[in-house]
Amino acid sequence: MKPVAVVLGSSSPRRKEILGDMGIRFTVAHADIDESALPGETVDQTALRLAMEKARKISLRYPDALVIGADTLVALDGEMLGKPDDAPHAAAMLEKLSGKTHDVFTAVAFALGAEGREESVLCRSQVTFKNLDHATIDAYVATGEPLGKAGAYAIQGKGASLIESYAGSHGNIIGLPAREVLRFFMTFGPERLPWDN
Repeated sequence: MKPVAVVLGSSSPRRKEILGDMGIRFTVAHADIDESALPGETVDQTALRLAMEKARKISLRYPDALVIGADTLVALDGEMLGKPDDAPHAAAMLEKLSGKTHDVFTAVAFALGAEGREESVLCRSQVTFKNLDHATIDAYVATGEPLGKAGAYAIQGKGASLIESYAGSHGNIIGLPAREVLRFFMTFGPERLPWDN
Protein backbone atom coordinates (compact mmCIF):
# COMPACT_ATOMS: atom_id res chain seq x y z
CA MET A 1 0.00 0.00 0.00
CA LYS A 2 1.52 3.30 -1.08
CA PRO A 3 1.81 6.32 1.24
CA VAL A 4 -0.86 9.00 1.03
CA ALA A 5 -0.94 12.73 1.55
CA VAL A 6 -3.48 14.16 4.00
CA VAL A 7 -5.85 17.03 3.16
CA LEU A 8 -7.89 18.78 5.85
CA GLY A 9 -11.14 20.05 4.39
CA SER A 10 -11.45 22.99 6.74
CA SER A 11 -9.99 26.46 7.12
CA SER A 12 -10.71 26.46 10.87
CA PRO A 13 -7.58 27.55 12.78
CA ARG A 14 -8.51 25.28 15.69
CA ARG A 15 -8.96 22.20 13.51
CA LYS A 16 -5.61 22.91 11.88
CA GLU A 17 -4.02 23.25 15.30
CA ILE A 18 -5.52 20.02 16.64
CA LEU A 19 -4.50 18.00 13.57
CA GLY A 20 -1.04 19.55 13.62
CA ASP A 21 -0.64 18.62 17.29
CA MET A 22 -1.13 14.98 16.28
CA GLY A 23 2.12 15.19 14.33
CA ILE A 24 0.59 14.86 10.86
CA ARG A 25 1.74 16.91 7.87
CA PHE A 26 -1.25 18.07 5.85
CA THR A 27 -2.52 20.62 3.39
CA VAL A 28 -5.77 22.56 3.64
CA ALA A 29 -8.61 22.79 1.12
CA HIS A 30 -12.04 24.36 1.42
CA ALA A 31 -15.27 22.74 0.25
CA ASP A 32 -17.90 25.28 -0.68
CA ILE A 33 -21.17 23.47 0.05
CA ASP A 34 -24.68 24.40 1.16
CA GLU A 35 -24.71 23.77 4.92
CA SER A 36 -28.48 23.96 5.35
CA ALA A 37 -30.25 21.11 7.12
CA LEU A 38 -32.58 18.97 5.03
CA PRO A 39 -36.24 18.53 6.00
CA GLY A 40 -36.65 15.82 8.60
CA GLU A 41 -32.96 15.56 9.46
CA THR A 42 -31.85 15.36 13.06
CA VAL A 43 -28.89 17.48 14.09
CA ASP A 44 -26.51 14.52 14.24
CA GLN A 45 -27.65 13.35 10.79
CA THR A 46 -27.00 16.83 9.38
CA ALA A 47 -23.50 16.92 10.86
CA LEU A 48 -22.63 13.50 9.41
CA ARG A 49 -24.00 14.37 5.97
CA LEU A 50 -22.19 17.72 5.78
CA ALA A 51 -18.88 16.25 6.91
CA MET A 52 -19.11 13.55 4.24
CA GLU A 53 -20.16 16.03 1.54
CA LYS A 54 -17.10 18.14 2.33
CA ALA A 55 -14.78 15.13 2.22
CA ARG A 56 -16.26 13.83 -1.05
CA LYS A 57 -16.13 17.20 -2.79
CA ILE A 58 -12.50 17.79 -1.91
CA SER A 59 -11.64 14.18 -2.74
CA LEU A 60 -12.65 14.87 -6.34
CA ARG A 61 -9.75 17.35 -6.50
CA TYR A 62 -7.35 15.18 -4.50
CA PRO A 63 -8.29 11.56 -5.35
CA ASP A 64 -4.95 10.16 -4.17
CA ALA A 65 -5.07 11.90 -0.79
CA LEU A 66 -6.80 11.01 2.44
CA VAL A 67 -9.30 13.84 2.86
CA ILE A 68 -10.73 14.77 6.26
CA GLY A 69 -14.05 16.62 6.36
CA ALA A 70 -15.61 17.88 9.59
CA ASP A 71 -18.74 19.66 10.71
CA THR A 72 -19.70 20.89 14.17
CA LEU A 73 -23.28 21.68 15.18
CA VAL A 74 -24.84 22.85 18.43
CA ALA A 75 -28.31 21.72 19.50
CA LEU A 76 -30.54 22.80 22.36
CA ASP A 77 -33.44 20.44 23.03
CA GLY A 78 -33.06 19.08 19.50
CA GLU A 79 -33.10 22.53 17.88
CA MET A 80 -30.02 23.29 15.81
CA LEU A 81 -28.24 26.52 16.63
CA GLY A 82 -26.00 27.44 13.71
CA LYS A 83 -23.68 30.38 13.28
CA PRO A 84 -25.25 33.74 14.16
CA ASP A 85 -26.04 36.15 11.35
CA ASP A 86 -25.05 39.22 13.36
CA ALA A 87 -24.54 40.53 16.91
CA PRO A 88 -28.25 40.64 17.89
CA HIS A 89 -28.68 37.07 16.64
CA ALA A 90 -25.64 35.99 18.68
CA ALA A 91 -27.08 37.62 21.80
CA ALA A 92 -30.40 35.84 21.26
CA MET A 93 -28.63 32.49 20.97
CA LEU A 94 -26.67 33.06 24.15
CA GLU A 95 -29.86 33.99 26.00
CA LYS A 96 -31.33 30.65 24.89
CA LEU A 97 -28.25 28.77 26.14
CA SER A 98 -28.08 30.63 29.47
CA GLY A 99 -28.37 28.26 32.44
CA LYS A 100 -29.03 25.23 30.23
CA THR A 101 -27.21 22.15 28.98
CA HIS A 102 -26.86 21.69 25.22
CA ASP A 103 -25.31 19.16 22.86
CA VAL A 104 -22.32 19.67 20.60
CA PHE A 105 -22.00 17.24 17.69
CA THR A 106 -18.87 17.00 15.56
CA ALA A 107 -18.91 14.60 12.63
CA VAL A 108 -15.63 13.66 10.94
CA ALA A 109 -15.57 11.99 7.52
CA PHE A 110 -12.61 10.40 5.75
CA ALA A 111 -12.44 9.83 1.99
CA LEU A 112 -9.75 8.30 -0.19
CA GLY A 113 -11.18 8.51 -3.69
CA ALA A 114 -8.52 6.42 -5.45
CA GLU A 115 -9.35 3.44 -3.23
CA GLY A 116 -13.10 4.09 -2.98
CA ARG A 117 -12.82 4.31 0.78
CA GLU A 118 -15.18 6.38 2.93
CA GLU A 119 -15.76 6.31 6.67
CA SER A 120 -17.30 8.65 9.20
CA VAL A 121 -17.62 9.04 12.94
CA LEU A 122 -19.82 11.20 15.17
CA CYS A 123 -18.80 12.58 18.55
CA ARG A 124 -21.23 14.15 21.07
CA SER A 125 -20.40 16.31 24.06
CA GLN A 126 -22.59 18.27 26.44
CA VAL A 127 -21.96 21.82 27.63
CA THR A 128 -23.71 23.56 30.52
CA PHE A 129 -23.80 27.36 30.55
CA LYS A 130 -23.81 29.57 33.61
CA ASN A 131 -26.81 31.81 34.15
CA LEU A 132 -25.89 34.84 32.05
CA ASP A 133 -27.18 38.35 32.62
CA HIS A 134 -27.64 40.81 29.77
CA ALA A 135 -24.48 42.74 30.63
CA THR A 136 -22.36 39.58 30.39
CA ILE A 137 -23.94 38.58 27.09
CA ASP A 138 -23.52 42.07 25.63
CA ALA A 139 -19.89 42.26 26.72
CA TYR A 140 -19.10 38.90 25.15
CA VAL A 141 -20.90 39.69 21.91
CA ALA A 142 -18.96 42.98 21.73
CA THR A 143 -15.70 41.00 21.51
CA GLY A 144 -16.82 39.71 18.08
CA GLU A 145 -15.89 36.15 19.04
CA PRO A 146 -19.42 34.68 18.71
CA LEU A 147 -19.67 35.52 15.01
CA GLY A 148 -18.82 32.57 12.80
CA LYS A 149 -19.16 30.11 15.71
CA ALA A 150 -21.85 27.45 15.97
CA GLY A 151 -23.93 28.30 19.02
CA ALA A 152 -22.36 31.78 19.16
CA TYR A 153 -19.46 30.91 21.46
CA ALA A 154 -15.93 29.50 21.46
CA ILE A 155 -14.99 27.29 24.43
CA GLN A 156 -11.31 27.71 23.56
CA GLY A 157 -11.54 31.49 23.76
CA LYS A 158 -13.30 34.11 25.86
CA GLY A 159 -16.42 31.95 25.73
CA ALA A 160 -14.87 29.65 28.34
CA SER A 161 -15.96 32.19 30.97
CA LEU A 162 -19.62 31.50 30.10
CA ILE A 163 -19.41 27.77 30.77
CA GLU A 164 -20.30 26.06 34.03
CA SER A 165 -19.14 22.58 32.98
CA TYR A 166 -18.88 20.17 30.09
CA ALA A 167 -18.91 16.41 29.58
CA GLY A 168 -17.18 14.57 26.77
CA SER A 169 -14.38 15.48 24.40
CA HIS A 170 -13.05 19.04 24.65
CA GLY A 171 -11.64 18.70 21.12
CA ASN A 172 -15.09 17.77 19.88
CA ILE A 173 -16.50 21.02 21.27
CA ILE A 174 -13.72 22.97 19.56
CA GLY A 175 -14.38 21.18 16.27
CA LEU A 176 -12.18 18.09 15.87
CA PRO A 177 -12.24 15.11 18.28
CA ALA A 178 -8.59 14.04 18.31
CA ARG A 179 -9.18 10.61 19.85
CA GLU A 180 -11.60 9.57 17.12
CA VAL A 181 -9.31 10.88 14.37
CA LEU A 182 -6.30 9.03 15.79
CA ARG A 183 -8.38 5.86 16.13
CA PHE A 184 -9.18 6.06 12.42
CA PHE A 185 -5.52 6.69 11.56
CA MET A 186 -4.57 3.50 13.40
CA THR A 187 -7.13 1.39 11.52
CA PHE A 188 -6.31 3.03 8.19
CA GLY A 189 -2.63 2.20 8.50
CA PRO A 190 -0.41 4.65 10.36
CA GLU A 191 2.59 3.63 8.25
CA ARG A 192 0.90 5.20 5.22
CA LEU A 193 0.52 8.65 6.78
CA PRO A 194 2.98 11.58 6.59
CA TRP A 195 4.04 11.88 10.22
CA ASP A 196 6.40 14.64 11.27
CA ASN A 197 9.72 13.32 12.51
